[in-house]
Amino acid sequence: MKILITGGCGYTGSVLTRDLLDLGHQVTVVDTQWFGNFLGENPNLINIKADVRDTSNISLDGIESIVHLANIANDPGVELNQTLSWEVNVLATQQLADRAVRSGVRQFIFASSGSVYGVKDEPNVTEDLELVPISAYNKTKMVAERVLMSYSDKMQVHCIRPATVCGVSPRMRFDVSVNLLTLQALRDGNMTVFGGDQVRPNIHIKDINAVYTHFLDNPELASGPYNAGFENISIANLAGMIAQETGATIEISESNDPRSYRQDSTKLLETGFSPKQNVSDAIHDVTEAYKSGQIQDLDQWHTVKWMNQLGLGE
Repeated sequence: MKILITGGCGYTGSVLTRDLLDLGHQVTVVDTQWFGNFLGENPNLINIKADVRDTSNISLDGIESIVHLANIANDPGVELNQTLSWEVNVLATQQLADRAVRSGVRQFIFASSGSVYGVKDEPNVTEDLELVPISAYNKTKMVAERVLMSYSDKMQVHCIRPATVCGVSPRMRFDVSVNLLTLQALRDGNMTVFGGDQVRPNIHIKDINAVYTHFLDNPELASGPYNAGFENISIANLAGMIAQETGATIEISESNDPRSYRQDSTKLLETGFSPKQNVSDAIHDVTEAYKSGQIQDLDQWHTVKWMNQLGLGE
C-alpha cells in the first residue's frame, strides 16, 4: 500500500514509519523535521522535509491512505503560538483532506486526542459523550475532527483519540507524563507530583502505532471517532509504579490542574484490536534505554523548550 504519513519524523511517527516499512508498505513522509530526522534510508521510503501547511506541494499521486500525525502538540506547545497552532492543527488538516478527496485517497486517519472530552465525571468516557474542550490544544483537535467528518461521505475518515502516549522513540518526548516522571526518577532520584489524584488514560507507543496499522489493514471500518487508551491511572499511582522500577522517591505538591478523565475504548476493541503493551512496559523500556545511553535528556525532547529555541513562539 502507498501511505502518506504527515509528521512521520515525530515521536509516534518515527516508530510508525519504521513499522510500516517493515511490513512492506511504500511510505511517503512529510515533516518539518524541527525535532530531527531519525528514519534513515529505505528503498520504500520517500522522506520530504516540508511544512504540512504547504499542502499544494504535497504529492498525493497514488496515495491510498493518509495517516495525519503532524500537529503542534500538547497544551503548552499550542499556547506558545496559537496562530501557528490553528494553522497547523486545523487549517492544514482541512486543506489536506480536501486535496485527498480530489486525488482519490480512500482513507484518512487522523491523530486527534483523548483530551477533547474535557473534564468528565462519567466513569466510562465513550465516543458519544459531548466534547467540551478546555484548552486551545483540545479545541484545535475537536474542530479538526468536525472538519474531517464533513468529508466522510467521500472517503473513510477515522479520528483516533489517543490517551497519553508513553515509551521509547528515536525522536523522544520528555513532556508526557510517564516519560517525564521516569526521567525525573532516573536523573534526580526523585519525582515531583502535583496533586496526584488526577486520573489520566495512557497507551504504549507500540500500541498506538498498532492502532493506526489496524485501521490501515481495515479501511472499511466505519468512519468516526475511536478512543485509544487502555490504562486509566492516577498520577500518584503512576509515580508509585515508577518508584518501584527505579527506586526513586516521590514528593507531593499542590496542583492547580484539576483535570481528571478516563477513556473507554470498547468501541475500538470491538473492531478486533487487542493491545499488547502496558504502562509498566513503557516505564521499563524508558529506564533501560536511559541507563544504556540510547536516549538522553536533550532540549529537543522538550517541545516548548525546543520550539522557543527555534524561534517559533509568538
